[in-house]
Formats: sequence, structure tokens, C-alpha cells
Amino acid sequence: MLSFIAISIAALAVLLLASDWFIDSAEKIGLSFGISPFIIGVTIVAFGTSLPELAASIASVYSETSEIVIGNVVGSNITNILLVLGLTACVGKEIKLNFDIWNIDMPLLIGSAFLMFFTLQDMYLSFGEALLYIAALLGFLLNSVLGNTPDNEERPKITGKDLGKLMIGGVMVYLGAEYTIYGIKGFSEAAGISPEIISITFIALGTSLPEVFVSLSAIKRGKHAIAVGNVLGSNIFNTYAVMAIPSFLCDLKIPEGVINFGLPFMVAATILFGVVTISRKISRFEGVLLLIFYAYFLLEQFKTLID
Repeated sequence: MLSFIAISIAALAVLLLASDWFIDSAEKIGLSFGISPFIIGVTIVAFGTSLPELAASIASVYSETSEIVIGNVVGSNITNILLVLGLTACVGKEIKLNFDIWNIDMPLLIGSAFLMFFTLQDMYLSFGEALLYIAALLGFLLNSVLGNTPDNEERPKITGKDLGKLMIGGVMVYLGAEYTIYGIKGFSEAAGISPEIISITFIALGTSLPEVFVSLSAIKRGKHAIAVGNVLGSNIFNTYAVMAIPSFLCDLKIPEGVINFGLPFMVAATILFGVVTISRKISRFEGVLLLIFYAYFLLEQFKTLID
């Protein structure tokens, strides 16, 4: 067990360094094209930090444990909102939004959560529904690009170093998350925890670590828009791409426990995300509230072990 703990600690150190590199280079490259910080967060940074979720889900399909996919998606989305935003608001005292997130981005996020809820009520994701997910994701990306307001300020010039840091940072974030998952999963399996609980808690937490560190790094640098955009974009990417792409490889197993509690809780957490952003800021008190809900979510999962 000690070896798994050591691997997790080393992987976390890699994530810390990689998140700084990734966010610096992604922001500079985006600004050089006149892209707003929020759009950078909701697309480039968000999708980059969501790659571990996709990789873990595809790997679970090939290892014939496809029930991990929905647990990973639901758990990651809950973790992104409650843990990532909660920690970010507490560390940064408050998150300030200088734009109206309710104009279109928040409705699209809430809509994605409800679409997932209704399409999975029969505990099956059909090929047609998966195609609908991909179409919705493409629509979100198109809207983000077309809705970008060009930044007329002086644009930084891209260098080879920036491109190198973006690629290396992205790879390091991915590898750091993968080895963190390996350590956490190895420890939890040695402790005798079921795959369903592992996927919705430990694996979800492991694959959400890039969002944690990237958002914390962004808020420390005063990049509030990137921190919020990262969570919003990551959840949309998780719901649509991370659910749909593995389903093209095989029929996904949908555990009843996730449908009965995890999925409705994810929808509720998404609505709560919308509520706390109506004032265009997330206070430290609201951050603590989010963390309390995350603690409750974990307690409910581990009650299953006791029962």
C-alpha cells in the first residue's frame, strides 16, 4: 500500500508543475488570437484537463469494466463543481465574474445534465443518443467560437517555447493524473472497495485533479474567468464526449446505484452551480457550502460500503 501512496504523491507534484505550464501557455496562445480568457478556459483549458476522464473511460471499456464510464463522468462532474469550485472560492476568498455566465453557457451546462439524466433512465445509451451527444458538443464549441468577442488589446506573440510548454504541460497533466489514478485505485482495491464506488469517488477524484490544480493556479493569478470556464467546459466535455465515445466501442454497463443517486445528485449540483453564479461571484461562504455538499456526497457513497 505504501508504494501506491508514494506514486500518488509523486504524481501530484507533476500535476502542480504541469498545470502552471499548461495554463500559462494556453492563455498566451489564446490571447495572441484575440480570444477572451473565459473562452480560453471553457475550451482549450477545459478540454485539456478533461483528457484523463476520456482516457480512463476508454481504458475501462478495453478492460471490460465499462460500468466505470458513467461513474467516472458523474463523479467527475460532481467533483468539478463541488470540490474544484469550492476550493477555488475558499483559496481565492471569492471568484468574481466580469461577464454574464447565464447568457448562454450556464443554460447549456444545465441542459447537458438534464439530457444525460433523461437519456439514461432506461439504463442504456443508444447509438443514436451518443450521436446526439456529439452533435450537442459540436454545437457548444461552435457557439463558443462564434460568441467570442475579439480582444483589441495588444496581443502577445507566440514563441516555440509557448507551444512546447503547452504540449509538454498537457502530456504531464495527463500522465500525472494517470499515475495518480493508478496509485489511488491500487490503494482502494487493496482495501477491498467495489469498482462502482471506486469509479464515482476515487477515479473521479483522480481524473478531476487537473481541474483542481489548473483552477487553483488560475485563481491565484487572478484569472477568475479561466477557473470558472474550466469547470463549465470540462463538465460539458465529460457529459457529451466521455460518455459518447466509449459507447461507440461497446454497450456501456449502467449501474442502478448511479442512476438512483449519483446522476440526480449531479443534476442538483449543476443547478446549484447556476444558482451561486447568478450574482456574478462565488463567495468564500458559498465555496464552503459547495465543499459541505461534496463531503455529504462522499459520505453517502461510503455508507454503501458499511451497508
